[in-house]
Amino acid sequence: LSVSVSVSMSVDYHQDYHNMDFKYDEDDAAAGAAASIDYQKHQTPTNSHEEEPNGNENNGSSSRPAQWPVPLETEAPSAGAAAAAAQLSNLSMPKKKSSILGASANLVNSIVGAGIIGIPYAFRMSGLWAGVLLLVLVSVLTDKSLRLLIEQASFHPRLRHLPINTFEDLASYPFGKFGSGFVLFNMFIMAYGAMVAYLLIIKDTIPTVMGFEHGQNLLERNLILVATSLFIMVPLSMQRDMASLSCTSALSVTADMILVLFIAAFSPIKENVAANGGFGEVLKNDGINSTLFVGLGILSTAMACQHSSFIVANSLENKTRQRWRWVTNQSLSLSAILCLILGICGYLGFLGTTQGDVLNNFPLDSMQANAARILLAFTMFFTYPMESFVARHVLIMLVHNGDMDARGGFTLENESIVEQEELGEAAGIGDDGSVHTTHTAGTVGSIIEGGGVLCMNRRQTWTVMVYLMTLLPALIFSDIGPVLSLTGAVGGSCISYIGPGLVYLGLNGEEFLNKVGGWLDSWRRAKGHATTGNNNTGLSEGDLPVEGNASLEIPQNVKFSYESITSGSKPLLYYLGLFPLWTSVANNGATHTQKKIESANVITRGGSADESKETLPPPSKWDYITCMFFIMFGAVSAVAGVLSNVYVQMNGVDEV
Repeated sequence: LSVSVSVSMSVDYHQDYHNMDFKYDEDDAAAGAAASIDYQKHQTPTNSHEEEPNGNENNGSSSRPAQWPVPLETEAPSAGAAAAAAQLSNLSMPKKKSSILGASANLVNSIVGAGIIGIPYAFRMSGLWAGVLLLVLVSVLTDKSLRLLIEQASFHPRLRHLPINTFEDLASYPFGKFGSGFVLFNMFIMAYGAMVAYLLIIKDTIPTVMGFEHGQNLLERNLILVATSLFIMVPLSMQRDMASLSCTSALSVTADMILVLFIAAFSPIKENVAANGGFGEVLKNDGINSTLFVGLGILSTAMACQHSSFIVANSLENKTRQRWRWVTNQSLSLSAILCLILGICGYLGFLGTTQGDVLNNFPLDSMQANAARILLAFTMFFTYPMESFVARHVLIMLVHNGDMDARGGFTLENESIVEQEELGEAAGIGDDGSVHTTHTAGTVGSIIEGGGVLCMNRRQTWTVMVYLMTLLPALIFSDIGPVLSLTGAVGGSCISYIGPGLVYLGLNGEEFLNKVGGWLDSWRRAKGHATTGNNNTGLSEGDLPVEGNASLEIPQNVKFSYESITSGSKPLLYYLGLFPLWTSVANNGATHTQKKIESANVITRGGSADESKETLPPPSKWDYITCMFFIMFGAVSAVAGVLSNVYVQMNGVDEV
């Protein structure tokens, strides 16, 4: 009887899980039962590794981890059903964890993909000096944004007890449905563009090594691309957790380092530099080009990894701020060094004739060049699955609300096992309340995956769908340069710079408004203008310590409303610094964040943050300046990058 009741209640939770529509109702002001219902429908699947303490009493209510969805009924469910529900909420989260080295290898592999082979072409488009400076700047910004995103999601004082496991989850707090949609859209652009570029590189390298000249034998090249990608890339992409790719990522990074050494050793740098007047003349004449933003787009594509940052961070064992900082610092430092060496050496070796894939500049019959092509293809085989994970995640979030595993789905392979589980046959409830199913081979505790087509489960089905979507353009097009540049200009700028900046400003909007309000209040008092701050201080400009009355002070913890900032006189710097825009974003973000946190607390019944978990310090002035720079830099990069690409393609500027 206990087995059938627990399984039945598990099915009820499973039904609620599938009813999630991944919509965020930012206009919902209800904070009672209505907010509870609204949030439960809108919250995405989350992860929890906490277990309900035994014997814990709290006024008769069950002590439940903050990540667990709370049922709508007033009566608490049994412990077995609650544990089964917790297991359901864990289905789409990593089951394997990585060490710092493994997570770093995965992150480096995500960064040093197709973009690295296009770095010399990026330097050609932007100019040597500008390219080097931009690469350093993009690397620093990427490291900062990676730490910013994960720290806000995991260690923010108001969010650390809530289940925020994805970039789009984090963006939904300050900006609701628009924020999550913005992130998902650009994540898909980045992943999709990168995967097409990887396939184009395979199309360039393997057939060339086999004797098919670049630009010719299109049918043979496409057949080789289909065969190699189908039998190598697709099986690796079928893996469930990114931690499973740690070994292949380490091999890929090793191949990248060897490839960089090859470019540095065999590029005809001496001959080409001498033919162009010497090294000093090259440096003198190669500073900044008019196609600067085309190069920036490629650099943004090369270094962008924010779209996979949460996947890597969630796979990190014992995630702390320090351990994540080690991962990002190691990964970005190694990636930047590799990109600098390959970019400078590759560009100086061919200068104005540098192609989008620099290996196409090397002779076809060169044994060293063919060895490098094999290394590059080797890297692409192992890097493609990283981006496939991201694209698959986006599509499953949009279509299935994040339920990748579709536990209990009816595929031909597991239909009989599912029937046994639902009937309570050959099933048992473990000590933690989880449902275990005994297979004929005697394996216990296997999670059933379904929801796919033919003989595949949902995860495998979407993996194949993503592969086919990227294969089609790779069969049609041949030039990797525009693919990398446009991907970086649109997706890279939004996901790497604009998104993190907006999220940070929105989540910390209240503190930002207080800082701006304090600045304006001080300026108004100094100029003798009437202040419009909140009237809860008991002091006004007439009470300032003038005429010897130095005992009065203006309290330091005054909160300034958005209305008090927008009304009244303001200095010119307020408008030149775009503060009307920043305060509007901060106000909207603070309002929506507060509403969603209140709804989340209703569902989690207040939750209980792990007191041993780190907490972020309050934002500083420089933190806000950084996030505003992120937004402006990303906006300029996106607009100028798209326009520059249109100009280059229409005028044939990149033709060799």
